[in-house]
Amino acid sequence: MAVIRVKVDSKPQPDSDPKPESSPTSLSLVASNPALLQAVSGSPVTFDQLAKYKSNFDHDPKNKLARRALMKDSYVSVLENTELVQSTPAVFNNKTKIEGKITNQKSSGRCWIFAGLNVLRLKVMEKHNLETTELSQTYLFFYDKIEKSNWFLENIVNTLDLDLDSREIQHLLTDPIQDGGQWDMFVSLVTKYGVVPIEAFPDSFHSMNSRQMDELITTKLRTFAKDIRNSYSAHSDMNQVHEIRKAALDEVYRILCISLGVPPQTFDWTFYDKDKAFKQVSGITPLEFYQDHVGIDLNKTVSLINDPRNPYYELYTVKHLGNVVGGVPVHYVNLPDEQLKLLASKTISEKKKSVWFGCHVGKFSNRTTSVLDLDVIDYNSGLSISFDLNKAERLQYGESLMTHAMVFTGVQLENDATKRWRVENSWGENSGNKGFITMSDRWFTEFVYQIVLEYEDVPQEILDVMKRDPVVLPPWDPMGALAQ
Repeated sequence: MAVIRVKVDSKPQPDSDPKPESSPTSLSLVASNPALLQAVSGSPVTFDQLAKYKSNFDHDPKNKLARRALMKDSYVSVLENTELVQSTPAVFNNKTKIEGKITNQKSSGRCWIFAGLNVLRLKVMEKHNLETTELSQTYLFFYDKIEKSNWFLENIVNTLDLDLDSREIQHLLTDPIQDGGQWDMFVSLVTKYGVVPIEAFPDSFHSMNSRQMDELITTKLRTFAKDIRNSYSAHSDMNQVHEIRKAALDEVYRILCISLGVPPQTFDWTFYDKDKAFKQVSGITPLEFYQDHVGIDLNKTVSLINDPRNPYYELYTVKHLGNVVGGVPVHYVNLPDEQLKLLASKTISEKKKSVWFGCHVGKFSNRTTSVLDLDVIDYNSGLSISFDLNKAERLQYGESLMTHAMVFTGVQLENDATKRWRVENSWGENSGNKGFITMSDRWFTEFVYQIVLEYEDVPQEILDVMKRDPVVLPPWDPMGALAQ
């Protein structure tokens, strides 16, 4: 989202010198400038209107009860539809073969990494007969930060011809080192750097509480962006520009090592399997671990989205969206929501695989609820309001976007129709139903925007769409929001 800066003159303090009598007043400035007059004209709120609104409010006795309750607690707590929650069982007739222990991203925006690794770890658990295991999210987080720093600086270099105040440059400067990411960004990291068990690179304070580190690196990156633009403006020397870029990455790398630790080049992994047998893997690299112990070819996966603003069966990308220069480009195939449901449910029910997905998790939910449903928070009973925007309109008017990634691990099918979905989250066991959420099929329709499947689980006619040149959406498009 573009940053709009408005300069506001501060009011004189009591001890300030008074203005000369000849100085124009605010009213005279407005009167002499038709454009300003137009900007402040319109229909003001009148006291008669306010009196009528108060009369309408007082006329309904339900408002008094709602006011007393909602002034003391949140909407989501007071208005939670307990009858709906109680009537939505966390029971599914189709589930993945195995599930790992619930993970916790803590105070960080690493959901896309957690969800991705929660998919990959099932292969490790199956291969080694494990009750559960966890792969290091901080390991990929480290390399995502250094790669995103380089990605940002390369974008600054590639846009030297644009004005600093342009919407595109201001968008790049808004949040260059954000925690979020997209599936193809996850693929770029894993295929370049591999993965490691969490024992080989555990969490640190700043991976679990990333805001301070992000703000520090953001300040440095904006400073280096200024240095790059000023250097090029003064000397037009691209060699000097890239020297600044490399010096910037050296600083970022140092900050990351101090804040997160130094990622292992090789490691040993020891563990007990379900039968309590001792196992050991020695002297393995992270890339070897991914290739030998995970075994999923992430280059043969596809992101499928439901974006009703745009034509279906087309390929899309978002300008400037990515993390690894030279990595996998972020691509989406746009499909109707019913096709997303069909493909996801078949993958779970027939292949017993979990499915990574992106959604707007903040809608009709809270961190403790175990159900995602359009009626789980009864705004109509409490506030006498309803919501009329459809999915496309929410995207168009800034009311919805992708905010969170999770994993489908189950689906309830009745007469071949999807009814509800089992969701593995990464907010710890105290969230939802011991870390799991039940999503209604209606909620899927309105707020799920993306799923990821392997090639083998997608019809060829959809894979053929990936061969086309993508339609490029603007950098601030909501289809890129999960990475922002």
